[in-house]
Amino acid sequence: MENGIYYPEDKLPLARLIPMGMQHVVAMFGATVLAPILMGFNPQTAIFFSGIGTLLFIVITRAKVPSYLGSSFAFIGPVLAVTGGAAEKIPFALCGIAGAAVLYALAGAATVKYGSKWIDRLMPPVVTGAVVALIGLNLSSAAVGNFINSDFRLAGGRDALKLLAACVTFSVAAAVSIYFRGFLRLLPILTGVVVGYALSLLLGIIGPGQLAAIHDAAWLGLPPFTAPAFSFEALLVIAPVFVVLVAENKGHIEAISGYMKRDLGPHLGRAYLGDAAASFVSAMGGGTPQTTYAENMGVMAITRVFSVYNFMAAACIALLLGLCPKFGAVILSIPGPVLGGVTLILYGLIAMMGIKIWLDAKVDFCSHKNLIIAGSSLIIATGLGVKGVTVGSVNIAGIAFGTVFAVLINLALSLGGAEEKDGTCA
Repeated sequence: MENGIYYPEDKLPLARLIPMGMQHVVAMFGATVLAPILMGFNPQTAIFFSGIGTLLFIVITRAKVPSYLGSSFAFIGPVLAVTGGAAEKIPFALCGIAGAAVLYALAGAATVKYGSKWIDRLMPPVVTGAVVALIGLNLSSAAVGNFINSDFRLAGGRDALKLLAACVTFSVAAAVSIYFRGFLRLLPILTGVVVGYALSLLLGIIGPGQLAAIHDAAWLGLPPFTAPAFSFEALLVIAPVFVVLVAENKGHIEAISGYMKRDLGPHLGRAYLGDAAASFVSAMGGGTPQTTYAENMGVMAITRVFSVYNFMAAACIALLLGLCPKFGAVILSIPGPVLGGVTLILYGLIAMMGIKIWLDAKVDFCSHKNLIIAGSSLIIATGLGVKGVTVGSVNIAGIAFGTVFAVLINLALSLGGAEEKDGTCA
């Protein structure tokens, strides 16, 4: 530990490691469970493979890159285009996910062998900063929807109680991060959720049905596994999504590097390989495609703890969740307002990480090209939101569309001669 920062190789005592790992599980849980629900996959299976995938990632990156891997939202539209919401077609979607993982691994192998310069040319800091920022902004409606409600309207006393729980959760998490000292300061998200959950119990927000589900859930049980089935059509629709993961992961690596003050660029190829291996293994068993999670980057940014042992602990806890339906039922019972209180902080941090990438790389916003690349991709991704755009029968989520748009418009605007800059810019 140096300058108040825990680096990837730094170990923490077990008494601290378990609650800090649990904090990362809480941070990733909402999105990691929501994505499989939207795709028609089993959430318990997705949680189980997120733990497997994170451990694989840590091994493949030689414990140099602190990250948690969870369900990718970029695949939701293409997967639904293949399955049409029919559970019997999920094996075909798994084939497409496996295909994307193979292409992703090839990109990783090329990066390991030839270096990351080709990625840097394809995705300079103006692109990766925009990609990270648009992830946070794209998820903003989900955070605010949980914080208030999906209609953004307070209609009665129950809505007021939910808003109270969200405000208390947010306030506790923010206060712990800013004003507390010692070990508790490293647990702002977990502390906020625990306080918000307790308040929700007192206010009756957590109902008898949820408590009964916790009581009735088994202590032990394997998640349901599903094997992929070959489909050339699914490969054509889903496999190209690997491009989005390449851009996302590069942006995440740059963001973590900036906060940790240590260049993780040399490990980018192995990070791609780790992500690809996690997605492939997950697809073999019926899990969702995996990606490094910005939510957990937000936790690292706010706690300044980048130890990979944190993520080993989180991965083991996720495995227990996958094997313990009762534990999973407790996590599933966390009310939306409580999740809204912490995601308001986490998604805001993600957006700010993108801006920090621009600042650290000294991106020139006197350049009209940079202004157009960053501004247009942010606006189009935020405007589309989680709903995305539907072309024929294919839906493309805002994050995926904005990412591909940023990459393509950068390539298009980089053709030709030198541009003129704004003469009024200092």
